[in-house]
Amino acid sequence: MTQAPAETDTDRPRDEDEAADGTEGGSPRRRRRVWRRIAFGALVLLLATGGTAYWLYRDLDSNIKGVDLDRAIGDDRPQKLPTSGQNLLVLGSDSRAGANAALDAGRVSGARSDTALVIHIPEGRSRAVAVSIPRDTLVTRPECATSDGRKLPPAKRVMFNSVYSLAGPACTVKTVEKMSGIRMDHYVEIDFAGFKELVDAIGGVTVTLDKPIDGHKGGLRLGAGTHRLDGTQSLKFVRTRYGYGDGSDLGRITLQQKFLTALLSEIKKQDLLGSPAKTYEIADSLTQALTTDSDLASLSRLAEFGRSLNGIDPATMETIMLPVKYDVRDPNRVVAARPQADELWQALRKDRPVPESARKSPAHGATAS
Repeated sequence: MTQAPAETDTDRPRDEDEAADGTEGGSPRRRRRVWRRIAFGALVLLLATGGTAYWLYRDLDSNIKGVDLDRAIGDDRPQKLPTSGQNLLVLGSDSRAGANAALDAGRVSGARSDTALVIHIPEGRSRAVAVSIPRDTLVTRPECATSDGRKLPPAKRVMFNSVYSLAGPACTVKTVEKMSGIRMDHYVEIDFAGFKELVDAIGGVTVTLDKPIDGHKGGLRLGAGTHRLDGTQSLKFVRTRYGYGDGSDLGRITLQQKFLTALLSEIKKQDLLGSPAKTYEIADSLTQALTTDSDLASLSRLAEFGRSLNGIDPATMETIMLPVKYDVRDPNRVVAARPQADELWQALRKDRPVPESARKSPAHGATAS
């Protein structure tokens, strides 16, 4: 029987890591080829990751609408604080446009500033004061440009929330600056849909009531005690007027201040910045409904400003209603009460604590905490 020839080195399949010359580790050419593949793979991964991050950033960034206050208002503004303190005008818009229409049954055209807060952050940014301006307050509207560039003449005894519907954000800022003597460093506006989505994105907000809400006109019904509210319930909560307190806008402000503190506490408790996925979900919901001044109208600037406020404890934030009294000509409207309102604005202008006398309002429903 013929014997099979012995297997030689040239007949054996060469190991992938063995060089053509028989040495381990491969030739320099093969090693370069392997490293090129590794480098190319890493580059593809880096580009894919970076591209996704860039897309996410651009997606969120493009959501935010900006208003150039300096251009719209001009030089007719109070001076900025000589300290690092900041003042923000925060508005909740009651527009029924787009997704907002399904959240409110009221057949009202246009939009008004349903909620208005002047938030003063003193130097050091370790505390804050939030001043609510009742929507039914009669104010003097200065001459200003509307959102479409038309000139709006000055007018006396107009409802505060009508300024937004007639002339838009810049004129509302100018009106607040005229009545307070305080320059608003920033402007932030959120609409119905954005508010609801924000609350749902963080899993709800917990509030505690010392007396029930009886929404007998199709509104919210809640007993006294602690409740976890979803987005739709939260929207009804901050808009409740009838069925709580004296049924006036002043009673509603009490609920809005209570909710604001609870919302900020929830955001801080959840440490949202430590959860990227959660943060993106919230940021996407929030930025779609945000209008800010042009200085804040980018995701990076908004995030930077938010981080600068991390030292503020929501539990210690002061919530005050602008001191008002019922108008003598129309008891369904209120006007700023003096000297209390003047004392309040002066304290904020000078970055000083609000005196006790400026926390009291002749009209019912005014609270401070």
